[in-house]
Amino acid sequence: MRMAGKIGIVTAAASGMGRAGALRFAREGAQVAVVDVDADGVKRVVGEITAAGGAAHGVVADLTRDEDSRRIVWDTVSRFKGLDFVWNHVGHPGPAAVEGIDLGAFDLAVDLNLRTVLITTEAAIPEMRARGGGSLLFTASTSGLVGSGFSPVYSMCKFGVVGFVKSLALRLAKENIRVNAVCPGPIDTPMLRVFVSRPDQKSTAGATPRKRAATASRSTESGSPCIPTSVAYVQSTVNAASRLPWHWGRSAGTL
Repeated sequence: MRMAGKIGIVTAAASGMGRAGALRFAREGAQVAVVDVDADGVKRVVGEITAAGGAAHGVVADLTRDEDSRRIVWDTVSRFKGLDFVWNHVGHPGPAAVEGIDLGAFDLAVDLNLRTVLITTEAAIPEMRARGGGSLLFTASTSGLVGSGFSPVYSMCKFGVVGFVKSLALRLAKENIRVNAVCPGPIDTPMLRVFVSRPDQKSTAGATPRKRAATASRSTESGSPCIPTSVAYVQSTVNAASRLPWHWGRSAGTL
């Protein structure tokens, strides 16, 4: 198992890609903190992992709260006695509109796409440093590579995530802390249904060549290789995980 002995956190892990990632990491031997605001969902995913023989710890947290964004790190370290990786998967679609924008919805998008991941990362870095290195994985989006006319605010946030990943990778390379991003297109998750239910949002499934959304379990195939130490030479990659036209996928940069 590639991740035997590793300890990590997955946020927004009660459903969708986060759940799929937590299950996959546990299956590969990691001890996983399952983080979400949905207490029932956290309990369910922890149960799935432990029933399969894995090790998991549930942490119910509201990541719009700065103290919770830090606490998920402290709780994980207290339970498992270390931290090797964090998948900052949490996010929010934000408002679709620019004209007449709901600034409360804008603030929520910034909090869940940018602020919380910064705060969790700040808390995680010293713990990884104490272990001699680690891995930080972020969920950005293809909207953070090529933009989205349907979601300018979401694109703004995810371009910020991509810039943060590339910059942090340079800053932390000498400490053996790798920093990567996965950039999904339309994935069949609860979040996609929030996107398409917005008043001025159209279906996004046609954005991929196959005219359909990917599944959550398939989408984690792009993120999971960024975690194990077996790929320690990958200091930073921004991985376009949806089946985009080839010329879009090549816009993903590697440092």
